Amino acid sequence: MDRARNPYTPNAGAPPRHLAGRASEVEDFRTLLKRLQRGYTEKSVVITGLRGVGKTVLLGEFQRIADDENWVAVETEVSKTTRFGPQMANLARRALLKTSPRARWTERVTAAAAVVKSFSLTVQPGGSLTGGLDIEAEPGAADTGDLNEDLADLFEAVGRAAKAQGRGVVFLFDEVQFLGKQELEALIGAVHRTVQRQLPVTFAGAGLPQLPGLAGDAKSYAERLFRFPTIGELAGPAAVDALIQPARAEGVAYEDRAVDHIVDYTEGYPYFIQEYGRAVWDLAQGRSITHTDAVEAQTFVEAELDESFFKTRVQRSTPEELRYMRAMAELGAQAQKASDVAEVLNRTSEQVAPLRARLINKGLLYTPRYGFARFTVPQFDRFMRRHMDLDAAPPA
Repeated sequence: MDRARNPYTPNAGAPPRHLAGRASEVEDFRTLLKRLQRGYTEKSVVITGLRGVGKTVLLGEFQRIADDENWVAVETEVSKTTRFGPQMANLARRALLKTSPRARWTERVTAAAAVVKSFSLTVQPGGSLTGGLDIEAEPGAADTGDLNEDLADLFEAVGRAAKAQGRGVVFLFDEVQFLGKQELEALIGAVHRTVQRQLPVTFAGAGLPQLPGLAGDAKSYAERLFRFPTIGELAGPAAVDALIQPARAEGVAYEDRAVDHIVDYTEGYPYFIQEYGRAVWDLAQGRSITHTDAVEAQTFVEAELDESFFKTRVQRSTPEELRYMRAMAELGAQAQKASDVAEVLNRTSEQVAPLRARLINKGLLYTPRYGFARFTVPQFDRFMRRHMDLDAAPPA
């Protein structure tokens, strides 16, 4: 098999050759943009799910849809180390400059640029975020120092400029769960302002399953502003399509037993399917991928997942945190009760509560309901059982 023609893409956020099982999310987003463009209101969208289910891929697809619909899309990834205010100033500046070339700015776009400059100077007084905005800041707009008020002013100004140009703006955020409560509150409030003003601005985000709860804690009306569709493993036919269609486009077929083996091992998780597809393609010798190929490839798949997908999630975990996750893994992949995990460790719930809290804060666990926690990474329990004995000291 020609490795240079391997059609599988197990890379972070890389679009697969065949996007399977996400048609409804794609169509819903296109409908969202069309409704806003026609002056209707519609809920923004935040995709939630475990690691490796294709949330970032969907955001990329949303960006392509926005381009098709003549919307301006600006994207970013949230992190705990990036300052939110300057990040938003940079996104708003990019959105404005993409809405209309500087030489063709109307009075409305110029007014919006003054607000963007005002916000930029408020969050970073040095002026490093104002390149291309060679106008005076607008006094009294987006300059209070209160993020809730200023971000809403910013979104409104950008929305009015886009509307004047017959366009719309969509902010695309990945890893939304890393926003602080104040930041998330300000973002929700800004989206709310654009809905109240019926402006063509929307938000599409992606993050871990705890996001609906975080948004509700930040603003009680979040559920009326956002939809929170959850994506997960691909159902049977979609998982099969995700595996066989990229190979079929290259003139390569799978034996049925090979498909069954790979889908069973990957449990339909899109990233795992891409990783397995790449491995079995490189291993196969003919124009048909056999069951023997699939079985032989499994060792390589596990080694690659352990090194590139699982280990990177725990490199900053302490030995005590690793021990807690190994105890969770002993109980299985599903959500586990905090007291049950504590019992495995021969400790009380109160004693291990700080470990659990730190793992949630690091994005390794989430709480699907009160008193329970679950891994944010599929099959993480398998990884922990492969690499750490329950009674042994955690690896250094």
